[in-house]
Amino acid sequence: MSGVIEVREFGGPEVLRPAEVPDPEPGPDSVVVAAAVADVLFIDTAIRAGRATQWFPVRPPYVPGTAVAGTVRAAGPEVDASLIGQRVVAQTGGGGGTGGYAERAVVTAGQLVPVPDGVSLADAIGVKSDGATALGLMAATGVRPGDWVLVLGAAGGLGLLLTQLARAAGGHVVAALRLSGATAAEQKAARVRAAGAEAVIDYSDPGWAGRVTAVTGGCGPAVVFDGVGGSLGVAAFAITAGGGRFSAHGAPSGGFAPVDRGDAARRGITVQGIEQVQFPPGVHEKLTAQALAEVAAGRLRPVIGQTYPLAQAADAHRGLEARTAVGKTLLIIDEEAA
Repeated sequence: MSGVIEVREFGGPEVLRPAEVPDPEPGPDSVVVAAAVADVLFIDTAIRAGRATQWFPVRPPYVPGTAVAGTVRAAGPEVDASLIGQRVVAQTGGGGGTGGYAERAVVTAGQLVPVPDGVSLADAIGVKSDGATALGLMAATGVRPGDWVLVLGAAGGLGLLLTQLARAAGGHVVAALRLSGATAAEQKAARVRAAGAEAVIDYSDPGWAGRVTAVTGGCGPAVVFDGVGGSLGVAAFAITAGGGRFSAHGAPSGGFAPVDRGDAARRGITVQGIEQVQFPPGVHEKLTAQALAEVAAGRLRPVIGQTYPLAQAADAHRGLEARTAVGKTLLIIDEEAA
């Protein structure tokens, strides 16, 4: 038997309940990973609450989680047995696999990405989802040296990686995040500055968009990474520079930013949505391997802000929903291996 977190009905964090289930067996083209650490994303909270049914087909009962890092313990008959014993990071929940909030996760062999020597499993899971997404977003928007780049939701795991990558590309980063009333306000501001942000702006301040325009010399940001959506995304689009690039990929505010495509065309702004990071098979794994190589070389640093034991997954969700989390939130399943 092995431990999992189950969701038997949509609802608040309290529906995340520890359970014991029989150890899973790999399918013909799958492996069983002994998980050391699991990713926790804001989208996990929306799925759990039943707010994302239009985008994700997940229905209770289910085991949440989109990715794990650990060691391959068993392989199906169509899988290379030499994978057993390898440290890997993998996407979960697809192709008949299980979710990631589990001591043992079944994943298809094609979704495995080896973890380089010298990279911890915690750091590997720190770039599994967000690192691949950040690299995809950077390629899609084409940040150039000298560009002013606005990162909405900059204190999250993805926002901090985008800040690092945009700065490395020669961009000037304005980090926008919620600071007013946040218990971790100083920590958030310090983390985004350490990641390379030149300006930190509180988007709970009604005049925040005007401050961004002022910081950028009155022209507005050439690139906007909108990881928040809703009215904040709309306000960010309104100040995007003519000829700029606007990525509306985030929706934790309750929905993606409803951008006026006609206005975008008149201003010469390229608008991209969530589809740009809905990668076809193989691409996500390729980007994950690229992100891991950047971590191994010391050029990319996932920021792990808080960790929880598997049994406390509900507390991890509460922290994300309360906006107190900074950087990545992880579930530590095997502390020694992580």
